Amino acid sequence: MRGEIITEVGRILPAGQILRREPMSRHTTFRTGGPAELFLEIKTAEQLQKLLTFFRESGTKYFVVGNGSNLLVSDEGYDGAVLHIGDAFGTIRIADEKITTQAGALLGRIASAAQEHSLTGFEFASGIPGSVGGGVVMNAGAYEGEMRQVVSRVKGITQTGEEAEFFNRELEFGYRDSILKREKIVVTEVEFQLSGGIRKEISAKMADFAERRRVKQPLEYPSAGSTFKRPEGYYAGKLIMEAGLRGFSIGGAQVSEKHCGFIINKGGATTADIRRLMKEVRSRVKEQSGVELEPEVIYLE
Repeated sequence: MRGEIITEVGRILPAGQILRREPMSRHTTFRTGGPAELFLEIKTAEQLQKLLTFFRESGTKYFVVGNGSNLLVSDEGYDGAVLHIGDAFGTIRIADEKITTQAGALLGRIASAAQEHSLTGFEFASGIPGSVGGGVVMNAGAYEGEMRQVVSRVKGITQTGEEAEFFNRELEFGYRDSILKREKIVVTEVEFQLSGGIRKEISAKMADFAERRRVKQPLEYPSAGSTFKRPEGYYAGKLIMEAGLRGFSIGGAQVSEKHCGFIINKGGATTADIRRLMKEVRSRVKEQSGVELEPEVIYLE
């Protein structure tokens, strides 16, 4: 990366927020991935806006990442700048039945805050291992709940560096999709509209969801959750199981024996192992059922 780019980044961010050649295996739930040339910790919306504007104007390659729970990074790494929107940009504010949070807050933290204030509607997200920015962009969901049901307003930054605001009806939510994803809006703040509830009942529902996950999902291994999107009219895990792939592995990557919809890092997996396994799974499922599985994880190289 050119020296003048690094110099300009140093004018926008303090030195402690700039890392060079940072292993992305530390920042993805798959625990794989080579180094990012620049890894930048974002703490304010102003920093984010300045960096996005500079990178666009200078033609610098960049990628915005939250908790890395839906990301697969090349073993060779990423030769651009990774902008990390993490817990340092994760303030949560509660007023009446509304929760307003910065993009880096983890969904589990928001669910706990809602529980503490006897607010219901966010229980479904309590076990999703992502941050709110990415969760809203992809309309994350679980147990018949989705972001579209609770998001009232989103603030973000457009590809041209301008601030933008969207209300629920403007977000065009779909299955793992939104206008934010299609137009590559970087989320900075999200407002949720919840409802008053009974704290004991909220806690019980969250505990029930946690137990279901513990029983049915391979939480003890690094993964990105569901590796493939749910095909219309089917379940990816069932198709993979019917193709005889339960426990099938390549290198350190394995189709989970507990839930075939998960590809896990059984130990020492590389990104190449995971990608080869995903390719084999898609091929065999297509041959067995005629269904083309679409990856839910994003590949960064």
